[in-house]
Amino acid sequence: MNQNVDDLLKIIANQFKPTKGGLDSNTEHFNEFFLSFSSHGPLKITSEPDAPVPSYWMVTPQSSSRKVILFLHGGVLNRGSTRGHQDLCQRISKHTGFSIFSVDYRLPPDHPFPAAVKDSVESYLWLRDEGFKARELVIAGISTGGTLTLSTLLALKEMGEELPLGGVCMSPVVDFKFPVVYSHLKDVKDWINYSALEDMRDMYLQGQSTSHGLVSPIYGDLEGLPPLLIQAGSRELLLCDINRFREVAVKKEVKVDLEVWQGMFHTWQLFYSHLRESEGSLRSVGEFIKGLTK
Repeated sequence: MNQNVDDLLKIIANQFKPTKGGLDSNTEHFNEFFLSFSSHGPLKITSEPDAPVPSYWMVTPQSSSRKVILFLHGGVLNRGSTRGHQDLCQRISKHTGFSIFSVDYRLPPDHPFPAAVKDSVESYLWLRDEGFKARELVIAGISTGGTLTLSTLLALKEMGEELPLGGVCMSPVVDFKFPVVYSHLKDVKDWINYSALEDMRDMYLQGQSTSHGLVSPIYGDLEGLPPLLIQAGSRELLLCDINRFREVAVKKEVKVDLEVWQGMFHTWQLFYSHLRESEGSLRSVGEFIKGLTK
């Protein structure tokens, strides 16, 4: 095993042990931790006062003003915000040439499902109302933001809306039933565990069905979705479910590029200063999105 990765996993796991404090304090802790791995690349951040949800424009010297990624942050659905993901967004913009529109969607436990999905859908529709064409938009997210990427695409399809160019999902949760028995997966060494996933599910759903397609995208009507890039680590707890999702989507004739990064774990893309694979994975995101525009 890569000792650098093993050491980093211990650091991450230690940071996200249960702590006292409310949602805001957990979110700030989450943000500061991830920002400590920043590349410190050039980035201009501007809040958008007219958006239906608290949102931020993020641009780099490479950004086009007419091509936009609607970005949905991670945070186990009860913490996290744009701030903790600003370096990730900076690097995505650098490699894609797209501007980033990042949404601070509502979080549980105060706002359980479907609040985050509704906020994401409303943000996409607001961009469309602002004059952006569907072919100028991509939706992307990491961790539960990757889940929301798929849920947003499915909701837009149900509404009969024109779908964006594609979707990018980094380490998404695709099935909140978590049906795989992870204890037999000897190679899985991740910083999240099954108990944390169950706690997240209970907080997000608060008794609602795990079979709803906008909760667990693997049970949604996937036919007709745009091309997807999904990234997962070979040491990721969610990898088996992600593989299952790809199989289901391909059967529905969805174009899915699934990248399994060897030796990597849940949301490794955030850890620029410690992992060269972090930047490599975002170069791949750039290649995928640029390929959609050809």
